[in-house]
Amino acid sequence: MKTRGCMRVLLVMVLAAACSAAIRPERLRCEHLENPSGIDVAQPRLSWIVTSDERAQKQSGYRILVASSAEKLKKNQGDLWDSGRVPSDQTVLIPYGGKPLASAAPCWWKVKVWDGAGDASAWSAPARWSMGLLHDGDWKGAWIGLDHELDKPKDTDTKVYRPSPYLRKEFTVDKPVRRAVLYATALGIHELRLNGRRVGDDYFMPGWTDYKKRLYYQTCDVTDMLNTKGRNALGAILSDGWYAGNISILGQGFYGWHLRFRGQLNIEYADGSHQVVATDPSWTAAFGPILESDMQAGETYDARLEMPGWDRPGFDAAQWRPVAVTEKVDVPLQAYPSATTRIFKEIPPKSITTPAADTYVLDMGTNFAGWARLKVRGNAGDKVRLRFAERLNPDGTIYTENLRSARATDTYICKGGGLEEWQPQFTFHGFQYVEVTGYPGRLEPDAVIGVEITAAVDVAGSFACSSEQANALYRNICQTQRANFIEIPTDCPQRDERMGWTGDAQIYVRTATYNADVAAFIAKYMVDVEDGQYPDGGFPCMAPRPHDGVSPAWADAGVICPWTIYRVYGDRRIIERHYDAMTRWLDYCRTHSKDLIRPADGFGDWLSINADTPKDVLSTAYFARSTSLMAEMAAAVGKTADAEKYRRQFADIKQAFNKAFVAPDGRIKGSTQTVYVLALAFDLLDEPAAQKAADHLAADIRSRDGHLSTGFVGTKDLMPALTGSGRLDVAYRLFNNDTFPSWGFSIRHGATSIWERWNGWTPDEGFGDPKMNSFAHYSFGAVAEWMFKTIGGIDLLDPGYKRIAIRPAPGGGLDWANAAYDSIRGRIASNWKINEGTLTMDVHIPANTTAEVYVPTSAPDTIKESNRPARQAKGVTFLRNEKGAAVFELASGDYRFTADDPVIVESAR
Repeated sequence: MKTRGCMRVLLVMVLAAACSAAIRPERLRCEHLENPSGIDVAQPRLSWIVTSDERAQKQSGYRILVASSAEKLKKNQGDLWDSGRVPSDQTVLIPYGGKPLASAAPCWWKVKVWDGAGDASAWSAPARWSMGLLHDGDWKGAWIGLDHELDKPKDTDTKVYRPSPYLRKEFTVDKPVRRAVLYATALGIHELRLNGRRVGDDYFMPGWTDYKKRLYYQTCDVTDMLNTKGRNALGAILSDGWYAGNISILGQGFYGWHLRFRGQLNIEYADGSHQVVATDPSWTAAFGPILESDMQAGETYDARLEMPGWDRPGFDAAQWRPVAVTEKVDVPLQAYPSATTRIFKEIPPKSITTPAADTYVLDMGTNFAGWARLKVRGNAGDKVRLRFAERLNPDGTIYTENLRSARATDTYICKGGGLEEWQPQFTFHGFQYVEVTGYPGRLEPDAVIGVEITAAVDVAGSFACSSEQANALYRNICQTQRANFIEIPTDCPQRDERMGWTGDAQIYVRTATYNADVAAFIAKYMVDVEDGQYPDGGFPCMAPRPHDGVSPAWADAGVICPWTIYRVYGDRRIIERHYDAMTRWLDYCRTHSKDLIRPADGFGDWLSINADTPKDVLSTAYFARSTSLMAEMAAAVGKTADAEKYRRQFADIKQAFNKAFVAPDGRIKGSTQTVYVLALAFDLLDEPAAQKAADHLAADIRSRDGHLSTGFVGTKDLMPALTGSGRLDVAYRLFNNDTFPSWGFSIRHGATSIWERWNGWTPDEGFGDPKMNSFAHYSFGAVAEWMFKTIGGIDLLDPGYKRIAIRPAPGGGLDWANAAYDSIRGRIASNWKINEGTLTMDVHIPANTTAEVYVPTSAPDTIKESNRPARQAKGVTFLRNEKGAAVFELASGDYRFTADDPVIVESAR
């Protein structure tokens, strides 16, 4: 057997053993989660990545083993599933096909693959997942809590911030333990404790749902945390969270008031026996040092009331009370399916000022979501208050008017006796500045450290180029995504809103997929969206759905987001799960139309500037867009009749759109940038109308001295519409602007995140709308999709990046650009630079994929790959010359192209 460069499967560890195949499997995944636990689907799907040191490598087959123990897997015993050798190049989302899986079952698995020559790799390193509690009868625990006299305010205008209940239970373990798994959920949010230690790294569990329709539970392996000889103590702390705390401007208690916890610890002993420690009336409870806790208001903590050892065995709980017990909560319990919230990094202050007596203001240097960790030495009763803000007033004090009713204040009361360190447990803020008052003594720089939190998703993309403004923009986009990807995709993390606006989500979702692996995160959110769907088929403006309302472009998230996840990750199951909901939405659109023209309803082109886009144009364009995407998704899941029906419907809507809104000279009703953008981006115009519309769009931008006027909706597709219509020069002009309004304007004025409004702050007007003004809104950051696709050149041709497009467009004053994306099939990289009239392009295509690569040059005969004529290079096939570029098909591998006379796009003037 011929020896080749070793291939590996990306799992959790890299396979180091020698192997004979030219490919190797790595990064094994169950569903879309890196460390899946508590999966409650009957057929979880398995994925891996194949890598190779050689060009033109493909997988020709695979074999999956799934075992009930690590020992059996090590012996190559797939007692749960042995797929045998399957002739296939598939590596993505392969359904488990073995024995039915039982509740709480641990599943260990590995894979080997065969390359194109038929040579086998070594087995991958092992990976694992665990099944959740699959049946209601698997749950043994009751719902327990500790009610407070302030559990419900006297009127809806009165805000009540309640103390957090502490719950505990001691139990005995007296023999060796094989495995111990803790299952936990709550009405509210919880922190779990076992033998004096925090369980896990997750915050705000069990997350946010429509609590009247479903509730998630968390699964934690705590085997190593048990005392295996003697007493143990299990505890939980509860807080209002999204369940009973402030939700948007609706106030408190939207879902309910009484906080409840349900948990059970399943212990499997080495001798095969089992023990269950579950929540029941034998637990005890007390209120402790957390006097107030609310997502928007903040947390108040009195260290004098701490109960040392409350979460350890042997604690004297004689004064603790019996728990309140609710025997049944009639809501389905499901395993948590998304990316939990975790700490991302710590941020030291950049500077400290004192704008007033006893007042320190710390600039953290960047706008993020999280909290501040405090260090202090004080006397018992000293009260340190921390307030949070995104911007400063002219006098150096913090600007809080935009927070509206969100108090955004944490308070720590010292216990005295030495150095004290504290951070809140059940709240977060969006901020760049921290105001500290009441601090005893001099506040040193290390006294306050910022703690940034976000969804625990893997970073997938990177972008850099020769423009520092563009690099700052990309950093700001990533920063703002992290701040708003906390449990759901929110609009903002700071004021009294923080809602899962569906319009913001669909506008940004494609950019989100470039920046991070958001498959599970968005899939969970789509459950929230469908849970909020109205009986008549309308999708809500936000999800979970505390507010009522249906708006075009917002409601269309119910179609656009599943389509995006399907395209990026090759996930057909998300289409199948939401197919009926999507068809109901399109039925709603058709019913609420006249001659296929939708009414002038909804938010329109939200926060456009100096332009008024007609809402009926926007609504009808989105009706067409969702119909077109539905035709594609119907075909993807084998519903051919539906696919044809929606293709015909799209054609009919397109005809109606042109008849109602498009004039012979190509002008579209309203003649705003956004109407032209939507018509072009959604393929609603044939030639010559499309070219006329592109000319009108460019003329409008030119009439504004090269500036945009688009809002949330129009900006998302502005750059792609210009690029696709041959006006890349105009797109680069907009991209490079740093005068108002533009992306560069906010950067020139110190922005470290994406602003909600183009005029969030200006030198002449100050803060635009003081009370409707977020400085961490990601919608305008959707331009990063264009940055990856057009500047970096990375796009997909087939779902899941099975076929890739590399098509950079050098120009706009840039000398070089580097982009990379970790797709579900492996890393894709596209780096280019222009030096003394020569283009150099470095490209990486992952194993088991192919790519169409466009080399932009007017001299295709000069193209070389690794210093040889490109047409002679291994893995390179010339396809055609097209619009100033030579197009090649590339097999997997690393390539370096060089070419003379590169085609460089100039910015419009």
